Amino acid sequence: QNLIGRDFKLKYRRSVLGVLWSVLNPLLMNIVMVAVFSTLFAAMRGQGITNFPVYLIIGQLLFTFFNDATSSAMSSMLGAAPLIKKVYIPKYIFPLEKVCFALVNCVFSFVALIIVMIFTGAPLHPTVLLSLYPLLTLFLFSLGVGLVLATLTVFFRDMKEVVGILLQIGMWVTPIMWNFETMVQIPGWAITVLKLNPMYYIVSGYRNALINHIGFWEDMGLTVYFWVVTAVILFLGTTVFKRLRPHFADVL
Repeated sequence: QNLIGRDFKLKYRRSVLGVLWSVLNPLLMNIVMVAVFSTLFAAMRGQGITNFPVYLIIGQLLFTFFNDATSSAMSSMLGAAPLIKKVYIPKYIFPLEKVCFALVNCVFSFVALIIVMIFTGAPLHPTVLLSLYPLLTLFLFSLGVGLVLATLTVFFRDMKEVVGILLQIGMWVTPIMWNFETMVQIPGWAITVLKLNPMYYIVSGYRNALINHIGFWEDMGLTVYFWVVTAVILFLGTTVFKRLRPHFADVL
């Protein structure tokens, strides 16, 4: 709790609007992207997208959470090096705190989603409660990835540059502003490959709850796939972190 509070103070220190930027940033970005994709690239948006502003901001918020969580967790051990060298403290606290901070910041950002839904007249349905499920699974998935990256970055400092490139690629292969399934330019085999991206399930599951008013059980094959991927990544992350953490102090 203290570490999360510290990160909030550092993030918004000397900022006039403070935490309000967590709402304004996604809201202003959504306005710009809706304006661009609704005019210049209307033909590229695909067909079958209902309420494009809500469709877009859901993808934005969830991918931003994953990006922030994994990026900050990756650097968490390096940032905590002075403390780790001085006193004993459970080292997993640092990547866990970064993912928790990203989640708290994401929750504040959901105010922007509510504003967009109200402005566009998007109907609220009881299935909105089901949106908590993909958010929770995204938290666990991000934690697993964050633990792996935090461990690797201790020994290989180039990981930050590599992961930065991979996240840029991930943004474009995740259906944030596109609907891959209705774009005739993309062959069927490519759509199957794109669906292997875990973020596809998260974003689609959240949209199903808020826009399509259906639950995650509608596509159990995809749901089970993401359960397995999340469990494997979380197990891998905790195992690698636990095995190598005794050597952190020497390398840091």
